[in-house]
Amino acid sequence: MHDVHVDSFAYSLGEQKIHVADSAAAGKLRSEAEDLESAGFRWHHVCEPETSPYELARGATEQLARAGRLDDIDAIVYATCIPLNANIGDSAAWERTRDVKHLMDFPAGRLQADFRLDDAVVMGLTQQACTAMPGSIRLAGAMLLSEPAWRSVLCVTADRFPPGALYEQAYNLISDGGAACVVSRRRSGFRLLASHQITNGALGQASDDETVGAYFSYTHRVFTEAVARAGLTPADIDWVVPQNTSGKAWQILCRVLGVPFERVWCPSMPDVGHVISADNVVNLVQLVESGRLRPGQLLAVVMAGFGLNWQCLVLEAVGS
Repeated sequence: MHDVHVDSFAYSLGEQKIHVADSAAAGKLRSEAEDLESAGFRWHHVCEPETSPYELARGATEQLARAGRLDDIDAIVYATCIPLNANIGDSAAWERTRDVKHLMDFPAGRLQADFRLDDAVVMGLTQQACTAMPGSIRLAGAMLLSEPAWRSVLCVTADRFPPGALYEQAYNLISDGGAACVVSRRRSGFRLLASHQITNGALGQASDDETVGAYFSYTHRVFTEAVARAGLTPADIDWVVPQNTSGKAWQILCRVLGVPFERVWCPSMPDVGHVISADNVVNLVQLVESGRLRPGQLLAVVMAGFGLNWQCLVLEAVGS
């Protein structure tokens, strides 16, 4: 993976910014607002009723287009956490006509057409839940290594909860959102040193408490195994960029891993909550913008999701 780099991170969020107390009062949460606030959550972003997940993907991709980063895209990996968001067809048309083509209006193809990426092939991921973006980057890197003529792959993820859904999962406050980045041979952003995934399908329909119970042991395992794949130890990691989950959870993990808690970077949590599959990108953008990142620093990008899935990328900052 050492010849593969990741850069050009962008994200988009649901238009409505709502305080956790207001969502609790509206019956959109399971937990009390005070409990979620004590875990570090304050606000989350919810789409307007007419906003589709595709518009979130388009919003993130449009930022890359304006930056001129879509000129040499050979493939698109389009990932969704919720399978419902992998089809933008009209369910009413399917029910009226019984023609299944209305269940196969794929957002990846729409994205390719809308941005005139005529030479790009498209692939979709729908069964990695919140780990979909790290999974997309891993798949993109593997494709570049197997396709010598390819230059870069656009990775996109976008999800919104359906109307009426509870905006809480496994004690996390959820935001609708999307994210995008480019994986390429160009030396820019971050070098991909290693990637790793663990899946426990027996926990595919785990309860919230079962999910939390499995989180610590599997996150420890995916982190240490990914770092070892890169020939490193946890002590070598300068920044841990996780999903936006309770800060208390990472205080515990840091003690077990031997990583100082000060190296955990997730400042976006109070403002955006858990953005389904986009948390890592939101936090990476803010790390780059903070001015605290230095070339040569090593990052572990960690995400857990239903399925149950855990994924970790090990990156090296290389700059522009």
